[in-house]
Amino acid sequence: MAINQKSFGGFQPNRKLIGAGLLLGGVGAVAGLLGTVMVGVALATAGRGWVRQLETPPTERAARALQQARAASQAGLDAWRSGAPVN
Repeated sequence: MAINQKSFGGFQPNRKLIGAGLLLGGVGAVAGLLGTVMVGVALATAGRGWVRQLETPPTERAARALQQARAASQAGLDAWRSGAPVN
């Protein structure tokens, strides 16, 4: 029996095959990570281009919606305080 091989009740894994499998798995993991990064960059770039083409910027739309919500909230509060009947 070679010095670098251990036997556990007849179980002798092929170390070269395990090493090759680990290497291929690592290469596959790196390739998958790079592919994910590329997809993310492509989607972010497309999203930025889409936002630039909008007539009203999203920040302006959000500010307008917030202003409308505050006005509606204040109107509801005023109606509640005055005791006006709700239909």
